[in-house]
Amino acid sequence: MICAVQPYASRIDEATSELPTVLFVCSMNSVRSPMAAALARQAFPGRIIARSVGVNGGVADSFVHEVMEEIGIDMSVHTPHILDELVANRFDLVITLSPDAMDAVTRKELEAGAIEAWQVPDPSLAEGNRDLVLGAYRDLRDGLRKRVRERLEPLVSGAQPAKVEATFAVRKGDQQ
Repeated sequence: MICAVQPYASRIDEATSELPTVLFVCSMNSVRSPMAAALARQAFPGRIIARSVGVNGGVADSFVHEVMEEIGIDMSVHTPHILDELVANRFDLVITLSPDAMDAVTRKELEAGAIEAWQVPDPSLAEGNRDLVLGAYRDLRDGLRKRVRERLEPLVSGAQPAKVEATFAVRKGDQQ
């Protein structure tokens, strides 16, 4: 089992590191962004610096812990952080995972090689019994796992990410 916290972070001087950097941003750093960052670290161990923050403060989510543990990622040490706590200001790629995150990233004026807005569901809004809710979390995890691998592979292999315009459009029916 790997730890969700950057396991090699203490050995890397991020100021001088040449590893690619990615920041995932969502509403509260409780579900979407920490899952994405942990999945990036699992897919590319020691080959990427992946961070996550929220626009607002949140609390750790027990469903996240459960579904991530199913795939060998220990999220029990994750503590939600907010965008204003960031020390780093430069990232190769910033990926927003909630509508409010794009606005917050724009206001923060981060230096980024590319900024992308991914429309992903918020499983914490799922209703129903425990199995239905866990299913929503698993769907998010599996979708993020695939998308993170596909998107970050060019970044960690040395290919420059395509410049992506920082736009965010919510289609009717996509709002949560």
